Amino acid sequence: MNETLFSQIQRLFERTYAQVGVNLEDCLIDRTRCAQLSMLAGKSARELSELARTFLRRAGDQLYVGIYYSRWLIEQLEQHDPRSGLGDRNIRSLIMFVEELNHALHAALQFKRGVREIAAEDFARNLELQAQVDTYLVLLLFVAFFRKTQRVSATDRRWLRFHLFARQCPEAFRDANLRGRYLETSELAARYTSFLDTLNAVRRLDEIRRFHSLDYGAKRERILALTAGQAN
Repeated sequence: MNETLFSQIQRLFERTYAQVGVNLEDCLIDRTRCAQLSMLAGKSARELSELARTFLRRAGDQLYVGIYYSRWLIEQLEQHDPRSGLGDRNIRSLIMFVEELNHALHAALQFKRGVREIAAEDFARNLELQAQVDTYLVLLLFVAFFRKTQRVSATDRRWLRFHLFARQCPEAFRDANLRGRYLETSELAARYTSFLDTLNAVRRLDEIRRFHSLDYGAKRERILALTAGQAN
């Protein structure tokens, strides 16, 4: 049976970090359920993208996850499957697709480690920062796959960084908390991925596994220490 894009990316993340223990495709929800959960999420949730969202809810020692992808987003990835080539037509859709899956996976892994304050701002920032870092690395893999040399050029990296970091507009959020969250995490992710670009494959894997194990404050301190004096 052919694997879905979703299952392939989940398996990639689990090989890199740890097994989450569930098939996250079972957490996919439809538009009606997304609308219901968005209402419960509060006023600030109205500013988040309507194309893809991840919902988290804690009930005692259980974590409930809902992942929503709009019909339009799925159609874009079906019409321009990134497994057949990555370009301007599908990179934005792939970024949204990977980030939401990543949010769900890392939320589940943190919950398994005993983290219960899923409503805390640092928890949200941790997920956002980790997702941007991991998505950049996934995009590199997609680009490399379609290069005869399996090497990613400086031009490729600039193109990826433009779509993942430069095209973001955190300033557009009216909610100050969301604005601050996305401004900070985007800057940190851009700096950290620039540092990762200087490492070979073995050192990069060791580094991202160490990074993944840190809480948000420690992640932020590590990035600032590793990139002190460097431009984004």
